[in-house]
Formats: sequence, C-alpha cells, structure tokens
Amino acid sequence: MAASMDKVLRFHEMGLDDRILKAIAKMGWSTPTLIQERAIPLALEGKDLLARARTGSGKTAAYAIPLVQRILTSKQTAREQAVRAVVMVPTRELCSQAHKNILELTSSCSWEVKCADVSVQADLDAQRPLLMEKPDIVVGTPSRLLAHLKAQNLTLKDTLEVLVIDEADLVFSYGYENDLKSLLTFLPKIYQAFLMSATLSDEVFALKKLVLHNPVTLKLEESQLPDVDQLTQYHVKCTEADKFLLLFTLLKLRLVRGKTIIFVNDIDRCYRLKLFLEQFSIPSCALNSELPVNTRTHIVDQFNTGLYDIVVASDETSLATDKKGVGKKKQKKSKSSKGKGREYGVSRGIDFQNVMNIINFDFPPTVKAYIHRVGRTARGDTSGSALSLVSEKEMEPLAKVEKYLVKDDGSSVIKPYQFKMSEIEGFRYRCTDAMRAVTRVAVREARVMEIKREIFNSKTLKTYFDENPRDMQLLRHDKILHPAKVHSDLRHVPEYLVPKALKNKAQGASFSAPEAKKRKSKHKGPRESRFAKKKRRNAADPLKSFKFKKS
Repeated sequence: MAASMDKVLRFHEMGLDDRILKAIAKMGWSTPTLIQERAIPLALEGKDLLARARTGSGKTAAYAIPLVQRILTSKQTAREQAVRAVVMVPTRELCSQAHKNILELTSSCSWEVKCADVSVQADLDAQRPLLMEKPDIVVGTPSRLLAHLKAQNLTLKDTLEVLVIDEADLVFSYGYENDLKSLLTFLPKIYQAFLMSATLSDEVFALKKLVLHNPVTLKLEESQLPDVDQLTQYHVKCTEADKFLLLFTLLKLRLVRGKTIIFVNDIDRCYRLKLFLEQFSIPSCALNSELPVNTRTHIVDQFNTGLYDIVVASDETSLATDKKGVGKKKQKKSKSSKGKGREYGVSRGIDFQNVMNIINFDFPPTVKAYIHRVGRTARGDTSGSALSLVSEKEMEPLAKVEKYLVKDDGSSVIKPYQFKMSEIEGFRYRCTDAMRAVTRVAVREARVMEIKREIFNSKTLKTYFDENPRDMQLLRHDKILHPAKVHSDLRHVPEYLVPKALKNKAQGASFSAPEAKKRKSKHKGPRESRFAKKKRRNAADPLKSFKFKKS
C-alpha cells in the first residue's frame, strides 16, 4: 500500500524486524527516501516491482530492506539452509557495493542472514566452498552466476524466492542479454522479482517481459537531478588550452575545495590530466577501465574514506554508447571493447560518497551521460556543485542538456560561471610550460607504468594484505608517475600572481615560496665581514669574553 502524500511513512511503521531497524539506526537513516517509502511496503506485500528513481535516491536500500525482511521471516519456518535470493548487478564494482550495503543492513543479524559476493575474478572451483555453505543471498554479475549454475556450484530451482536486477537499464547494453536468458532457465517458475533502474529504457521493458509477473511500476514524479538549492550547475565556455589553465587555477588557488571527481572522455586524457596536475604538485589518482578490478574498487573505497581528494575518471563507455547506439542487436564488437563495456562505467552506479564537486573537463556527449556524471554529487541530503568546461566543439551537446534540464520558468538550470579570464593571464606561461612536458610519449609511458605497478601490487601483495588488512591503507594510488620532466618552480604560486580578489580570501594560505627559503634571510642590515662575525660571537661567549683583574 503506497503512502499518502501528506504523511511520510517512517521505517518503524513498515512492520520491519527490530534487527533491521537497529541496523538502519546505526547507519544514521532517520527517514526513508521517496523511493524507499513507496517501494518497501509494496515489496513486503509480495508484489513484483519495476522502479525508476534518480541516481543517489536510495534504490539499493529500497530492495535490500524487504529482501532481508523476507529471509528473516522465511527462516522462522525453514527446515534447512538454502539460497533464497539472488541480486544481479551488471559490473563487479557494483556487486561489491551492493554486497557491502546488504552486510550493513544485516549487521545485527549476521548469524541468521549470510550474503556472498561471487563476482570476484577467481576460479569457479575456488568459490565452490563458499557456495556449498548455501548463503541466503548471492550477489553477482549475470555471466558469473550463469557459470556457477552450469558448474552446479549453485542450485536455485527449488529454493529461490526473490530475484533482484539492479541497474536494469545496463544489463542488455553491457552485453548480458544471452546470459540472462540462459540463466532464467535455471530458476523456478514462481518467485518475486524487483527491477531497479535510473531510466525506463527499451532494455528495461524487454527485461520486464522476461522477469516480472503483473508488476507494480513506480515511476516517481521527480527530476532526474536534485533541486537547485541542493545542486548548483555551472558551465564555462573556453578554448581547449584554457581548460587546462582554468583547472590549474581553480585547484591551485583553492577555489574548488573538498572531494572532486574530474571526468574526461578517454584514457589518454585521463593520464594527460594527471601528469599535468603533477607539474604543480597537485596529487590525484586515475580511475579507468585499464586498471585491474580490485584496484578500481580499492581506489573508490579509499576515496570514500578521505585518503584522496581528487580523482581523474575516464568515462569512455558513455562515448562508445553515443557512437554505436545502445539498442542495436547486430553489432560487431572487438574483444577489447566488449570487455570494457561489460565491466566498467565510472558515471553509473558506483557509490562515491560525500563528493563536493564534479568537473566535466570533457563535456559528456549525451544528456543521459551528463545526468549520471553530475549525479555522483549531491546524493541523499548533501549538497554539491558541477562545473562543465565547454569548448567550441562541445556546444551542441551543451545545448541539448540545457534544453532538457530547465526550470519551471523555462530557464536552464546550468548557469554561466562568472570568472574573469583576465585575472589569471599571469598563470598562462606556467600552464604552457607544464603542457610542453606532458608529451604523447610521457602519456604512453605513464599508462604502461601505472598498469605494471597495479598488476604487480594485485599479484604480489594479495596474500600479504589478506594477513595484514590494516596495511592495505598504505597502498596509495595517487603516487607521482614522473615520466615527464617536472619543473620545480611550478610547485608554488608567487604572491604577485594571486588575483587581488583572492588575497583577502586566502585566510593565511601560503601561495608563495616555501618556508624553508624564507628562513634563510633572518639577519637584516648591512652585511657583516668575517672578522666582525667572529668578534660578535666571541663577545657572546662568556668563556672568551671573561677578563680577570688582579687585586
């Protein structure tokens, strides 16, 4: 039964188990979000759901809470342990995230409800003991789950009660259509199903016909992005060279503070930007599809805990989608592009926490990609900002986004960023010097160096970190690559280059030379000779200045 619009339905009014309410209170959730308020009561009634809600609206908890509740209820009369629920997610990063969220919800009943993530890239035989224990909930990608079903490590024909497909609009577009159709043959005829999605695309309706039985469709009447008072969006029209100049000054003069994700459209630009920021001693870490999955997950986890402030993320899947089209069935994909498309997408679903700023260094090619990128900030009750740097070639995608995202009065929600380029002209020569050092050869060497380093860490240190989990925090991903020549003079900003408007707002921040250089010139006045210095030191020494007078 859906809640009325006047009264907000609280968690304790939904008939949930006390152990679930205790876990919810521990996570600090005071009131349910709109999707949770509408979906949870319907799911508890046993109805199939097709739910569309914007990014960051709490879709994971909307299906996880009734899922755990159903398992707790079933186990009161169950005679044996069995796999009762399957959560299907398109990527391994999202599987890890969903698994973590379910563990948090079952923290007060961890002995009663067991959850296993089988998406980890390991041998099927190595994961067989895990599935032999018959965890109540199994999380995995469609291809991984199908492999376990074919290997008979997992049986669902007689025990499955709930099937969840999260980020449903990505399942077909990531190439899982055949895997999913094969997987459905291993399921019983009757089960409850949830489809959760940020958009209701053709792929979602195709999944609806395959999986759901007389579902309730929840299409919440809310904008796909937070309100203007929670999310502020800006754009700056500039040349390609000015993008680097603007980004450097925004970060170095601390006009952008807090956790920041900088989006680019391909991997080369990802490393080019990282090397460019290294010239000015601005630490950042790269996040792209070339890195191992464990590394990508580790980067996101450490970013969420506050170890890094800046992530340069390549969102190349949105570009590939725009060029090739999503809904076409007959496509010839290379093996490399298939692997990237099926396993990766930074702007989709990954739970970056407490992100203050999104910077679109390369403007996304589609409206959908823009919404998902900007949706990484202003999640839940937090506020955030998004800044897009738009070159002349990117004016057409900007116009489409402005036309799509409009206020009630018809004006665009993306406002022009008031920034005087004349005030930062003094930084241009520094930006040019840094760009000269970031050559194609340097970018290629940086890519190879990063991949070698991360693969080495993944293979060599895996067993060590299993035994010493605390030392995992010491493995940083924002280390300097240094394949390009670094100009030491670019590290600090001279006082004379700081704009007048910012000198009062610096609040004691040092933009000039380091303190070590300032300490050198302590003595003021005319320069002393060597003999004068010696005489002054002797006068200050009581053993040398003492004079004995005869009585």
